[in-house]
Amino acid sequence: MSMTLNYDVVVVGAGHAGCEAATAAANIGARTCLVTMDMNKIAQMSCNPAVGGIAKGQIVREIDALGGQMGIVTDATAIQFRMLNRSKGPAVWSPRAQCDREKFIWKWRETLDTTPNLDIWQDQAEELMVEEHDGRKTVVGIKTIWGVTIKARCVVVTAGTFLNGLLHIGRKMIPGGRIAEPAVEHFTDSITRHGIRSQRMKTGTPVRIDKRSVDFTMMEIQDGESDFHQFSFMGRHRVLQQLPCWTCYTNKQVHDTLRSGLADSPLYNGQIQSIGPRYCPSIETKLMTFPDKEQHPLFLEPEGETTNEMYLNGFSSSLPMEVQIEALRKIPALRDVKVYRPGYAIEYDFFDPTQLYHTLESKLVDGLFFAGQVNGTTGYEEAGGQGTVAGINAALKCGNSAGQLSSKNCPTGKFILQRDEAYIGVLIDDLVTKGVDEPYRMFTSRAEYRILLRQDDADARLTEKAYETGLATRERYDWWKQKQEGIEEIIRFCHDTHIRKDDVNGALESLGTTPLREGCKLADLVSRPQLNFQTIGEIVPQLKEAIAKLPNRNEEIAEAAEIKMKYKGYIEREKMVAEKMHRLEDIKIKGHFNYAELTQLSTEARQKLEAIDPETLAQASRIPGVSPSDINVMLVMMGR
Repeated sequence: MSMTLNYDVVVVGAGHAGCEAATAAANIGARTCLVTMDMNKIAQMSCNPAVGGIAKGQIVREIDALGGQMGIVTDATAIQFRMLNRSKGPAVWSPRAQCDREKFIWKWRETLDTTPNLDIWQDQAEELMVEEHDGRKTVVGIKTIWGVTIKARCVVVTAGTFLNGLLHIGRKMIPGGRIAEPAVEHFTDSITRHGIRSQRMKTGTPVRIDKRSVDFTMMEIQDGESDFHQFSFMGRHRVLQQLPCWTCYTNKQVHDTLRSGLADSPLYNGQIQSIGPRYCPSIETKLMTFPDKEQHPLFLEPEGETTNEMYLNGFSSSLPMEVQIEALRKIPALRDVKVYRPGYAIEYDFFDPTQLYHTLESKLVDGLFFAGQVNGTTGYEEAGGQGTVAGINAALKCGNSAGQLSSKNCPTGKFILQRDEAYIGVLIDDLVTKGVDEPYRMFTSRAEYRILLRQDDADARLTEKAYETGLATRERYDWWKQKQEGIEEIIRFCHDTHIRKDDVNGALESLGTTPLREGCKLADLVSRPQLNFQTIGEIVPQLKEAIAKLPNRNEEIAEAAEIKMKYKGYIEREKMVAEKMHRLEDIKIKGHFNYAELTQLSTEARQKLEAIDPETLAQASRIPGVSPSDINVMLVMMGR
C-alpha cells in the first residue's frame, strides 16, 4: 500500500534554487515539502566553492533584501571576501566570497531545519502528476521512486543537472547528476508528455587538488579584504578564519600536452552535442578559441578552513584523466601534484524558459514552476534568485486558491520583478522573453539600468516590497528603515554643513582638486570625483563624527549615502528612462492580436511574437527579431 503526503507546495531538488524556493514558500505560510535525494548534500556547491562575482554578487544582495537566505549562509561560511570592480564606478561593484563547502551545506541544513511550515523528504521524484479539466492541465503533485505520492497545489522543479545527467571524462560516459551521484531518468518524460519542450545543455567542473602537493612558493598569493562589506544586510560579520587564494599560469608545455588528448575529448570527438557555457569555457575550449595565446591564468582556491582539498579555477576539463594530470605537472607549482578527482563534463535536460510566465509558472500546466539550471541558466546565484521568485509565487498561488495567505502588495497573487527593480528581474525577463541557446550567465552588461541596480541599494529597491508580500520579516524591514533613516540623516548633514575655504583649501590642493573661491556646503565637496567620505572626513572632522553617531553598520550606511549624493544626476536620469519604458509595460497586448495575420509585421516578428505571446508591448520590444518599426505598427493598430 503506497503512502500519500499532502502539502501546498512541493519543491523537487535541494540545490540553490530549491532551498530558496522552499524557504520562501514556507516563510510566506505555505505548507512546503522539499524533496532531495541526499539530505547531506543540500545546497551542494557542485563547482566553485564561491558565491557572488560580477553581477552575481548583486543577485545575492537582492535575495537577501527580499528575505532569502543565500547572503546570510554565505557570510556565516565565508573564508575570503573581495569586492570586485573597485576600479570602476559603484554601479558595477560586485561582492564575491570563497566559502567553506561543507559548512555551507550544514548552515543551509540548519536554516531548513528551523524554518516553520517546511518538511524535508529524502527520495527521488519519478513522475509529475497532472490532471486535465475542461482542456486545462493542472499539476496535483509528484510520485517518487519509492512509491510515495506527494500531493500539492504547486510543484517547483529545481532539479539542476540531474535530469538524464550524463558524465564525461575522456571517452568514458556514466549516467549521473554529479560525480558519484545517480541521474534522474524518467522525470523529464513525465513533464514533456504535457507539451513542454526539453533540450540538452552541457557544463563542466575542474580538477580538485591536494594542497600538500602544491609548491606555493611558485605561485602568487591573492589575499581577501577585511573591510565592512559582506553579503547580508543583517547577520554577523565574517566569523571563520580568512584564507588566501593563489594564482599561476599555464604554459606551452601544458598546452601541448592538452592538445595531444583532443582526439579523446568529448567536446571535439562528437561525444557531446549540446552547448556549453560560453563564459566559463573548458581549458581545451580556450586552446581552440585562442590558439595564439601562450598562457592562461589559473586560480587555486581553498575548499574550506580545515580540508586539504583545493579547487583549480580556470582548468575545467573533460579530457582523459591521465591527460589532465600530465598537463598539470607541466606547471612548476604543480610538478608533484596529487588530485582527489579529475575534471569532468556533464550533459543534462533543461526546459525552454519561453514556456514560462514572469512568475516562473508554466504556461502549459497550471501550478507547475521551474527554477535554476532546468531553465537553462548557470550559477548558484542565478538559481537562487529564480528559486526565490518561484517560491514566492507558488505560495501566493496556494494562498489565493486556499484563502490561507494574502498580500496587499500582490492582490493578483503574482510577484514579478521589473528590469529596473532587480538583476533578478532582468534575468527572468531575458529567460522568458528571449529564451536561451547556451547556459545563461548574468553580467552587469545585460542590465540597461545598472546605476539603479547597485549592490549597495538592493534593500532600498526590494525590502519593502518583500515585506508587504510576506517574505521579508519585520526584523528585516526594521533594519532597512533604520538604514534608510541613517542615509537621509547623512545626506541632510552634508547639505546643511557650511565649509569655510580657509579651513580646507590647503588640504584640497594636496588631494589634487581645485581650491574653493568661496565657502560652500559639504555636499559640494562630496560631488567632486577626486574626493570621497574618507578623504573629506580627514579635513572635515564633523563628517567623521556624524558617521560615527550612526546606528549599526555605519560604514555601510555612509557608503550608500555617498553614492546617492555623488551619482545623483546619473541616478535621476536613469530613473526617467525607466519610467518611459514603464509606459510600454502598461500597454497590455496579450490576446489583442492574431500575429499570424499581421502582414504589416516582418515574418520573423510574426513568428517570434506568436511563439512567445508577450504580455506587454515592452516585453515584445525586447524579443530578438522584433524591430522598433514592428512595435510602431502595433501601437498604431491599438490606436496609440
